[in-house]
Amino acid sequence: MQRISRENDPDGRFSGDVKYHLGYSNTIEFSNGKKIELNLAPNPSHLEAVDAVVQEQVRAKIDTKYKGDSKKIIPITIHGDAALAGQGVVYELQQMSLLEGYKVGGTIHLVVNNQVGFTTDYKDARSSTYCTDLAKIVLAPVFHVNGDDAEAVSHAFNMALEYRQAFSEDVFIDILSYRKYGHNEGDEPKFTQPELYKAIDTHPNPREVYISKLLAEKSITESYPAEIENVFKEELQILLEEAKTQEGLSLPKSAFTDAWEGFGFADDNTIDSPTPTAISEEELLEIASKITALPTHGKFLKKTERLFEARKKTIETKTFDWAMGELLAYGSLQKENFDVRISGEDVERGTFSHRHAVLTMEESGEEYIPLKSLGSGGKFEIYNSLLSEYAVLGFEYGYAMATPQSLVVSEAQFGDFVNTAQVIIDQYIASAETKWQIPNGLVLLLPHGLEGQGPEHSSARIERFLELCADDNIQVVNCTTPANLFHVLRRQQHRNFRKPLVIFTPKSLLRHPKCVSAIEAFTKGHFMKMIDDDFVAPEKVKRVLFSSGKIYYDLLEKQQEDSRNDVAIVRIEQLYPAPLAQMENLMAKYPNSEEFVWVQEEAENMGAWPYLYRKLCKSNLKLELISRKESSSTATGYAKMHEKQQLAIVEAAFSDKKIA
Repeated sequence: MQRISRENDPDGRFSGDVKYHLGYSNTIEFSNGKKIELNLAPNPSHLEAVDAVVQEQVRAKIDTKYKGDSKKIIPITIHGDAALAGQGVVYELQQMSLLEGYKVGGTIHLVVNNQVGFTTDYKDARSSTYCTDLAKIVLAPVFHVNGDDAEAVSHAFNMALEYRQAFSEDVFIDILSYRKYGHNEGDEPKFTQPELYKAIDTHPNPREVYISKLLAEKSITESYPAEIENVFKEELQILLEEAKTQEGLSLPKSAFTDAWEGFGFADDNTIDSPTPTAISEEELLEIASKITALPTHGKFLKKTERLFEARKKTIETKTFDWAMGELLAYGSLQKENFDVRISGEDVERGTFSHRHAVLTMEESGEEYIPLKSLGSGGKFEIYNSLLSEYAVLGFEYGYAMATPQSLVVSEAQFGDFVNTAQVIIDQYIASAETKWQIPNGLVLLLPHGLEGQGPEHSSARIERFLELCADDNIQVVNCTTPANLFHVLRRQQHRNFRKPLVIFTPKSLLRHPKCVSAIEAFTKGHFMKMIDDDFVAPEKVKRVLFSSGKIYYDLLEKQQEDSRNDVAIVRIEQLYPAPLAQMENLMAKYPNSEEFVWVQEEAENMGAWPYLYRKLCKSNLKLELISRKESSSTATGYAKMHEKQQLAIVEAAFSDKKIA
């Protein structure tokens, strides 16, 4: 295997992007001493994807820097007419614009309406009369203005700004204009719009139109335009000469300013080092007691009361399930002055009715949030989102970009559904640090696991995330214990760097009697990337099974029922960065093992296997595979077939026959 070195990139992690995708920030000081901070978000070529990121950056600053005052910051998004009408994420964001969890006090939408999308005429690009007709969704005003009329454009801007500040709602400015040279200077627009560009060729440009107007009304002299043009060109030439003297790559401005002060990029040592995340038993039980207590002033459903009675008993037994492990992580972070923000479809109750972070009183409809009863510390905010993945994920990514001190969590209703947000995953979550040196600590909770519920409710596509993994860009985990979930969520905030964290969460395990953790697992230790088998005697082991996630409990049940102390089950809790060295070291611990096997419930071409096979193919650890056969669909839709397949995997894992 031969790899090409990156001679111009010593640390191997920053590859950059074309200039017009990079972000920019500056503070402008006016003659009266007042200052305005300008921030241009880095943006990919996926049109309109950046809109969600911009709006949530603004929301984050409203919540933290400006203490809820949206009038001190304004999001401005610039659209093309074809993209505004054609990209669904714009519609999603309009539907979000007045929702409590996502409103930003109004966005100013600037539409550069050049009447053509690449080579497509406007009449082929939309069914609506105007590209801005989606503004009708929230009854936002639209100012249509002639792009040739410079003063009218300026006036429209002023009106839009005044409207936004007065009513805290979205407003659109539709600048009717044209594209002079087609899609770019090397394009030939007459190939597809010969009549339009015949007219454009003879049409004076906006500068000439404005000069003619000013001359006609005798506002300027004839020599004035040439004079200011020469001054401007001289300034540009000076700046060009300065730029030519710079050597090497011109890197973006450091990301570690303002809210990011004190943070840095991870290196090989820091990303692999264990992070202390345990808390005292006294503190843990205090948090548990407060978040399991119902207020006396309201009446709740009997089911809610029984649920919370069951949660109280976990304090007595000092054994906690998945929901309690998650909530204890949030509560403990709040006590340490970290804010926590969670959003997604049905997150308040939880898709599988396990979280119950927000309770509704039966008669009054009043809401009660137990995690807000902890007293002083960080804020806890949780919002059910609209039925959107793309815009919501981009929104939360932007929030995390602006507030590293907040744990920002975006949960998919089912992990499968996040597929529709793949643009955000590809362009921001996986590669923004490499392209733009922009760190981010967003957490994705993606319910994953084959339960016999069909292909649309089974797989969060572990293989897709692992395919994107390189340069320590993200973290991918598939926890099997509530305590490990607790520690990995806390680890996210207790390091001086931020990386996106993808957690494949369970469904059936939420109520599995063995998927619990004793209190000692919370008050001692830290997140475990790999969990070894403490049931077997290493010298007796003939086969070592590696697994990740839900299937571990199926394997465990078989091992315990048959008293198979000759088969060890090792759990890989962190899939990336994978504990490859630890896995190899197990060969020495189990010297009599004849086989090392990877067992997964996903098909052969899915799950963690393709990644592990690639990483381990040159190592001393040679893994065999037990899985479903390769498939174009993630799972069967027939429950009986699912059970048969699952049973066959478990039986094969413990078969005395050699694995072919």
